[in-house]
Amino acid sequence: MLLMKDIIDDHDKRIRDISLPVEMPLSKEDEQLLLDMHEFLVNSQDEDISKKYHLRPAVGIAAVQLGIMKRMCAIHVLDFDNEGNIKKVNDYALVNPKIISYTEKKAYLKDGEGCLSVNEERDGFVPRYAKVTVKGYDVLTHSDVTIVARGFLSICLQHELDHFDGKLFYDHINKEFPKAPIPNAMIIE
Repeated sequence: MLLMKDIIDDHDKRIRDISLPVEMPLSKEDEQLLLDMHEFLVNSQDEDISKKYHLRPAVGIAAVQLGIMKRMCAIHVLDFDNEGNIKKVNDYALVNPKIISYTEKKAYLKDGEGCLSVNEERDGFVPRYAKVTVKGYDVLTHSDVTIVARGFLSICLQHELDHFDGKLFYDHINKEFPKAPIPNAMIIE
């Protein structure tokens, strides 16, 4: 089981390294790593488990955050209805995902982004594409997938894929005016 101690932070130089494509077919070790990464996300969102093991809640994690320079990431994003019930679960354990198209329209999280590898508060808006299409291999379904993502899921995918290129969310924040409105952008609560 992955724990917070397994995650490197932004003081570790490896977080800025470029991740390499993963050879297919996938090795058993890489498949298990992705399953463990996904399990970490599910556990981090479970109140009892996260409290017991001191996990920070997370919706995504990239292999580089474990010090492994491979283009692999896991996503666990829950969509809720107005009553707070789960209406959709977006679960992926992706190998070599890449953005194949995006809209010009921007979006950002009203309260800013966070990251398991960033321990200090980094205030500011992070401009992202409002909609992206991502292709990759998904270990959870053992198939090639095409994900058309809008809003929050789109932001999560872009955040994780940035890790592959050594980028962190705060690299995108306007340094002079961190909370400057982004014109015509979708604001996500």
